Amino acid sequence: MAYVIAEPCIGTKDRACVDACPVDCIHPKVGEPGADTDDQLFIDPAECIDCGACVPVCPVSAIFGSDDLPEKWESFREKNAAHYGR
Repeated sequence: MAYVIAEPCIGTKDRACVDACPVDCIHPKVGEPGADTDDQLFIDPAECIDCGACVPVCPVSAIFGSDDLPEKWESFREKNAAHYGR
């Protein structure tokens, strides 16, 4: 997985990253299933192209490159993948 959305996104879901993503791999968007019930946004590991466009627009610094994910949030790598059934 190229990028992972971690704990700071919980409860925030700003969605600036959704607009910045050139391959539409961050969900749920407004109007999609889970948009109101999921506690955070998720990056599809199979669709992410490792461009990093989402990182600087996140207002809570919740997005990390897979190799830079803090150890305390390691479980979010699996949480993002599991959201997409991967």
